[in-house]
Amino acid sequence: MRSLSEPDILSLLNQSSTSTAGIIAYPEGSNASPLQISYSQLRDWASQKAAWLLEHNEYHPGGVTLVHFKHHLDNIVWFWASILAGSVPALSPPLVNTSEGRQAHFKHLHTILEDPLVLTRSELLPSEFGENDVLRVIAVESDRHVDSKQGSPINQPLSSSGEDSSNRPSTSGSSNWNFPVSQPVNPQLEDVAVLMLTSGSSGHAKAVGLTHKQIFDALRGKLTAIEASQDGAVLNWIGLDHVASLTEVHLLAMYAGVTQVQVQAVEVLGDPLHFLRLLSTHNVSMSFAPDFFLRKLLAKLDEASSEEKQGIDLSRLKVLTSGGELNNVDTGVRVTEYLQQLGAKPSNIIIPGFGMTEICAGAIFNRKFPAIDRKALRESGVLGTPVPGIEMRVTPLDTTREIPSNDLSPTTNDAGLLELRGPIVFSRYFNNDEATQDAFTEDGWFKTGDLATIDSQGQLHLAGRLKELININSVKYLPYEIEEAIEYARIPGVAPSFVACFSYKNTSTSPEKIFVVYQQDYEADDTDARIAALHAIVRTVVLVTSSRPLVLPLPSGILQKTTLGKLSRPKISTALTEGKYAEYLKRDREAVDLYRKTHISAPRNDTETTLMSLFKDTLGLDISMDIDMPILDTGISSVELMKLKRSAELTFEIKEIPMLIILSHTTIRSLAKAIQKFKGDEYTSEYNPVVTLQPHGSKTPLWLFHPGVGEVLVFMTLAQYFPDRPVYAFRPRGFNPGEQTFKDRDELIDTYYAALRKKQPHGPYALAGYSYGSVLAFEISKQLEAIGEDVKFLASLNLPPHIRDRMRKLDWTAGLVHIAFFCQIITEDHAEALGPVLRGLPKDEQIDRLLAQSDPVRTAELGLTHDSIHTWVNVAFSLQTIGWNYDPSGSVSCMDVFFCQPLKDVASSREEYRYEKLNHWIDFVRDDLKYHEVGGEHYTMIGPEHVPKFQQTLKNVMAARGL
Repeated sequence: MRSLSEPDILSLLNQSSTSTAGIIAYPEGSNASPLQISYSQLRDWASQKAAWLLEHNEYHPGGVTLVHFKHHLDNIVWFWASILAGSVPALSPPLVNTSEGRQAHFKHLHTILEDPLVLTRSELLPSEFGENDVLRVIAVESDRHVDSKQGSPINQPLSSSGEDSSNRPSTSGSSNWNFPVSQPVNPQLEDVAVLMLTSGSSGHAKAVGLTHKQIFDALRGKLTAIEASQDGAVLNWIGLDHVASLTEVHLLAMYAGVTQVQVQAVEVLGDPLHFLRLLSTHNVSMSFAPDFFLRKLLAKLDEASSEEKQGIDLSRLKVLTSGGELNNVDTGVRVTEYLQQLGAKPSNIIIPGFGMTEICAGAIFNRKFPAIDRKALRESGVLGTPVPGIEMRVTPLDTTREIPSNDLSPTTNDAGLLELRGPIVFSRYFNNDEATQDAFTEDGWFKTGDLATIDSQGQLHLAGRLKELININSVKYLPYEIEEAIEYARIPGVAPSFVACFSYKNTSTSPEKIFVVYQQDYEADDTDARIAALHAIVRTVVLVTSSRPLVLPLPSGILQKTTLGKLSRPKISTALTEGKYAEYLKRDREAVDLYRKTHISAPRNDTETTLMSLFKDTLGLDISMDIDMPILDTGISSVELMKLKRSAELTFEIKEIPMLIILSHTTIRSLAKAIQKFKGDEYTSEYNPVVTLQPHGSKTPLWLFHPGVGEVLVFMTLAQYFPDRPVYAFRPRGFNPGEQTFKDRDELIDTYYAALRKKQPHGPYALAGYSYGSVLAFEISKQLEAIGEDVKFLASLNLPPHIRDRMRKLDWTAGLVHIAFFCQIITEDHAEALGPVLRGLPKDEQIDRLLAQSDPVRTAELGLTHDSIHTWVNVAFSLQTIGWNYDPSGSVSCMDVFFCQPLKDVASSREEYRYEKLNHWIDFVRDDLKYHEVGGEHYTMIGPEHVPKFQQTLKNVMAARGL
């Protein structure tokens, strides 16, 4: 039996009732007025409801009451009424939207909670419990004579206007209601204050028993990391069924003696600016904002006018806790800047954290976000350090030996299992001894199921859920990274934030594949939209994983989100395995098959058949293909394209097929024709500086200018993220047999300018140069503006305007080792060490020595030969010499500079590079110069690892420029 001397949360209710603080509760409705009650009145309301419960013939003290209401205030009142009446409340989450799922859930709750009594509103009975035949359910309005005797102020649900005078309590005077607290004790529920239901992968939720002591330990711990200021309120929009709503807002506000504002989630999610207005109206100092909501808020702030933001005062705002998913650093930086513009003072307003139901929500917090993460060049913020009352450790996947802290951010392959212990950690699942035993190690640590590392500063880095890792050819991928890539691609027809990715096997012996489920944003019979979305998703996933996924679109309403806006991958995966999506799979397969039958052209000759086979082998495809489908539309990477080139050379016994032939003939049909002519020595090629990387779309074309190595393959991955905009790249002269390199800058600029004007006679223009290409884009932009054309977008990708000194340091040998590193046949450190060794040797000997020390497998895959490397270096060296005497002059109207980690011999840090090198662009831009920090290093900023994030930044910047 629990000792009465020990604190319990009833003492919290009684203590808070002496304060002047209370609850401001908003019903649904954008124009609704809030209902305001004091904590003293809350105690009165709950006491009256407890009396009603004790008189009800279905109520049995000492058992479990399942509290299931739509409105926050209803849930709060009946939560306390259950405790006062001597039962343990279990807070019910929203029900699934399928009949089968609801019935299974009801049966499970009946068993696991030992025949609980469900408390709800009569208005919810038909829609929520119409199919229930196992649970005891009572509507709280069903016995009104008790409420009328006691003068209950809350009997009806809040109206849409919030104006129900018969139910509104008096706000003057003190309470004279003293309900006699008598709590029968059930030994199974000893010390448990509340049961929280976790989400199960198949609907079989576990009930976490949070004890009185655990809750108080958690409240004290939280207040060391997050401040509930006495001069400001706290605001909640998450349902009370979520542990953060209960412990991090409702109970924490009562513990700290501050007012809490309760808002329905639909009001905030529908209008993120309304969230800011509520913060301002109620002088809120603390609230909650997960990353998905911060992204919605940022998008709204980006487009909001000054009039829309007028009157918002966030001077009281100190804390926005954030959890449920990793926080994007760039989003955090930009939202923080906006909040500060609206009056908020702290630079660490957003506080990411790690929490679980089993540890009373957040117990590990990053109080230095986003500064610490931005300095460390992280895309996602770390989760911080534990509060008092909890410890953490990481153990390897295959042993209980603890992993030592290190300075590295986690990768999927080196992370271990995150384990926790301390008084904030729960001790058992209710009525589930097996789950409890499985949840703890032999030495008493709680196994979270998360993969993580802990760095040398004690900061937690999360790497995903153990059960959700996707293993493709021994390489592990995190589902959220693939989902983010699809989200960043902004694929037409794919509903934003409704994408789930997980591992899938057809049979137990089948290889593991990636399965992508998304909510379709088009009509079911729109086959063109279906196929376009399919191709775009496949292309995007291939860019991230080099593996082609299985894809299933589902109509609206099938995929349900949690209160925190998350889709449950385990539930979706289980539904797929159990055949619940069989109907939609069949429809999709029929639609795709019909499309292929009516649109796909088969090979007509041996060359096309052979080339089709080579293409399938290169990409690992097992589906039918259209010989007229653009090759780049499949998501082929630059490495795969070079492999295809090499395979074609070997198969057709051609010494070398120039890459320009591959890039210039974008379908299997046209490429086969070119190869037939090439085999017969009939192929002639006139130099064309323009390479079409993406031919489709009606938006303003994007022109890309090559880096100093002269190759345009570096742009291939980036181009595939622009299905609605043509993408062209310039390729220098000298790669093909018989071509002479450019002799000077004027010839180079004039050639590119003429080709651009021929392909796109008039603006608006969008130009972007990568490294060396930045000065080419700058020079051509000047010429376009000189004749009155509109250059809406001009980008420099990681290059300062003054390059002469840098170019003069580069000789033929430097070009050779840079190309080798660019192709990743040697490392950057090896390239630095090899340069002095090779310099001074004959050029042919330099190449031979380089190849002898290069990765032979990758060299063969890319088809790099002595002759091809020699040609490539000659082209690169011609570009370098052109830059030897380059001094920028003149100006352009606008420019966007994208910068990342610089080369080691250019600057020692991003800060030095940004403020001592790149800042000189200000001398050559008349009106509007902006800088954008992106991930990666000089040679990898638009590579496969970083391009998903880079392209999103690029699109946002172009959109801001009116493109």
